[in-house]
Amino acid sequence: MAHTGAKPLWGGRFSASPEGELELFGASLPFDQRLWKEDIRGSKAHAQMLGAQGIISEQDVTDILRGLDEIYAQIEAGEIVFDASEDEDIHMAVERRLTELIGEAGGRLHTGRSRNDQVALDFRMACRSFAEELQHAITELQSVLLRRAEEEFGTVMPGYTHLQLAQPILLSQHLLTYFWQLSRDFERSAAAYTAADACPLGSAALAGTTYPLDRNMTAEALGFSSVMPNSLDAVSDRDFACDLVYACMMCQLHLSRICEELVIWSSTEFGFIEMDDSHATGSSIMPQKKNPDFAELVRGKTGRVVGDLVSLATTIKGIPLAYDKDLQEDKEPVFDAIDTLIGSLHAVRGMIDTMAIRHERLEEASRKGYMAATDLADYLVGQGMPFREAHGVVGRIVADCVSEGIELQDLSLDELRSYSAQFDEGALDALDIAKIVERRVSYGGTGNEAVRVQLTEAKQQLTQQLGRME
Repeated sequence: MAHTGAKPLWGGRFSASPEGELELFGASLPFDQRLWKEDIRGSKAHAQMLGAQGIISEQDVTDILRGLDEIYAQIEAGEIVFDASEDEDIHMAVERRLTELIGEAGGRLHTGRSRNDQVALDFRMACRSFAEELQHAITELQSVLLRRAEEEFGTVMPGYTHLQLAQPILLSQHLLTYFWQLSRDFERSAAAYTAADACPLGSAALAGTTYPLDRNMTAEALGFSSVMPNSLDAVSDRDFACDLVYACMMCQLHLSRICEELVIWSSTEFGFIEMDDSHATGSSIMPQKKNPDFAELVRGKTGRVVGDLVSLATTIKGIPLAYDKDLQEDKEPVFDAIDTLIGSLHAVRGMIDTMAIRHERLEEASRKGYMAATDLADYLVGQGMPFREAHGVVGRIVADCVSEGIELQDLSLDELRSYSAQFDEGALDALDIAKIVERRVSYGGTGNEAVRVQLTEAKQQLTQQLGRME
């Protein structure tokens, strides 16, 4: 795009304009050029509305649409290279090029419009697209989690609290935990879409315009469900951006928790999984190493997305109505948050999809740590002993096992009866890990039947989400 040497599009009032480092400091083109498709689409809808309202001629509309289509093709083909030393932002870049192509008609495109409502429009359209992209990426990861949960049905693993062995659970239930977390993330991204789905175009700088605009026409043409009813709010609102970045942050936090477990599970000490070679790296000095680098990166990048929300909220917190230049700083946190999260979702999907489950280690670990203690106490309760007394009896049994270096399953019935005469043959069943899992029959629990119900509900949830995206 050639430099014309002309004043900025707002330069009539000014005898001088920012130059050099100050000009570049004030430019948003290096990052808002990402909105070029939205800018052209919004400009086409605005031009068509102006023509329909008789504000500009049909010939002007024809020329403007032709010019915008040509610019679209040139940008897509890489024939236009944006330069912040020539244009402050994407809106000025497109309008300048349009005027070069079609002459005076290009200058009429901005009738009844300000960059304030123009940028709000472009940003809302982009955030809607980001929310849709996020929903697709979330459901792709959910699909993998659901498939692996079905494949691993019946596989028992240790459950933890405080990262200490607690009770045995089904691996399927553990994987489904991630599924339901992501379902909430799907709902947050859907809500972020709804928040952005109101059209600000036609609000002009802040007070509306004297031209007889048809705001409903442009809103409908651009697929918005409503028109923003207050022009001051329309140009200054960035709640929708905060909603999207908050949705990104929560999803990234969930991915970080997943990756923390993948890192732990793939360690030699745990050995529950092995990361596929395609999702791990080696060491430049230690030939034996297989590092879960991508899981660590997802975990590490979480700080960026948390920071994006803090950055955006801090930018907005003290801005008086209506538009202020501070709002130029609203886009980079959104772009960074969505890019980071989409990349993280793809990485985690690949790791879950390809990781190898080491069933022998899971089985071995499930028989350690005295995880049958609760069921043994429950057994005594079933025999008529008050729970607190039963808790104390089993606590003494565990303490003695720890001192002798044995597990609960190593005890004979006679040894159990030495602690309480209320133990009988059924006590041995209370120590059986597979039966312990099966006995968790409550809705949402880890028992086989309860997890079967949950798998069915997860399939229904995923089907519903996919239907909403069609």
